[in-house]
Amino acid sequence: MDTSPLEAIARRAPALPLADRREMIIDAVVPLLVEHGRDVTSRQIAEAAGIAEGTVFRAFGDKESLLKAAAERFFDGQTVWNGLRGIDPDDPVEVKLAAILRLMRARFTGAMKVMPILGGERPSSTGDPEELERIVAAIFAPDAERLAWPPSRIIHLARLVSFASSIPDIAAVDTPFTVEELAALMTYGVLAAPSAATPTSVSAAAPAGSSPTSAPVPTERHRA
Repeated sequence: MDTSPLEAIARRAPALPLADRREMIIDAVVPLLVEHGRDVTSRQIAEAAGIAEGTVFRAFGDKESLLKAAAERFFDGQTVWNGLRGIDPDDPVEVKLAAILRLMRARFTGAMKVMPILGGERPSSTGDPEELERIVAAIFAPDAERLAWPPSRIIHLARLVSFASSIPDIAAVDTPFTVEELAALMTYGVLAAPSAATPTSVSAAAPAGSSPTSAPVPTERHRA
């Protein structure tokens, strides 16, 4: 009797305790939720987990219970925090900001597909805000003397920028901002102002009526 590839995989898979199997299935489903939202199929879930569809339902009872468990896992703050811990403090400020924005924008973009699964229920907080601040402080420790803002303000700004650039109606433009461009814009606000002598010399050299404050030069993609 012929068997499908999924059934063959399931038969070869070693037996796992129910709790471990549930965790394995949830880990496989989270990326599918981000990509497909509630439209993910049980077959896609089984293929991603390398098990038969029946095994999925034996572990969770029904698809809705599995989707809710995976949605709660998605909103576990530790996922993003572990990504932040992987940022090299020795990288340039702009590179570190781009890495933070990339992590947060992916989270917000995914959240817009995952939130409906929770039926509007607010995800519970799974982390200590002070721990997040310590992680960000460690990222920017080599730049501490140059920073105009404390880590709590930097991460708050990163959240605002990431969230705004993840909203479909705002992001859906002909030339959407890349995380590198957003990081370049943020850098001018994150770094402390130059010494008092610099603005004076710039002001003296600037034409009458012009602003002495330097600003990022727009890229060719965003020139009017």
